[in-house]
Amino acid sequence: MSEVLSWVFAVLFVLVVAAWYLSYTAARLDRLHVRLSGTLAALDARLVRRAEAAVELANSGLLDGATSLILANAAAGSLEAPADHGEERELAENDLTEALDLALTPDVVAELRSTPLGQDVLARVGSACTRVQLARRFHNDAVTDVRRVRRKWAIRLFHLAGHTPMPHTVEFNDEAPEHLTPV
Repeated sequence: MSEVLSWVFAVLFVLVVAAWYLSYTAARLDRLHVRLSGTLAALDARLVRRAEAAVELANSGLLDGATSLILANAAAGSLEAPADHGEERELAENDLTEALDLALTPDVVAELRSTPLGQDVLARVGSACTRVQLARRFHNDAVTDVRRVRRKWAIRLFHLAGHTPMPHTVEFNDEAPEHLTPV
């Protein structure tokens, strides 16, 4: 009888440990998904701010008409792109990065730095570009963490992720124009 009781306690102990492990793992995965949602929201906010800074630069009257138009169109494309971070959004962000590169040549940046309004607008654009780079990197790090945890056997076997789609990294050119760095 004591041997049966020992086996029952051993099985119960194993079940309690397994339940605790699964509960802990599910909670950890949930926290990672919440973090992922936060980083995606932060990235969206930073992308909007970069597009707004580009619109501000385009409407400042400090650039020539054609450059202003190109920059404004690229910024509008970024603001109107779907928020799902699919291929269309990434192309719009690439276009805005290229438009900023085109607009902010060394000569233009030097000319803008010679006026207080130009310095202010450049500072906003530079800050927005830097924040986009950081937000995208934080988001991609969070995606990597979620994907690493979701590859574990317990999560796959017990479907702890539910029907949540596997996240993917956001890939686009987010480099600030090289001449935009502070003097």
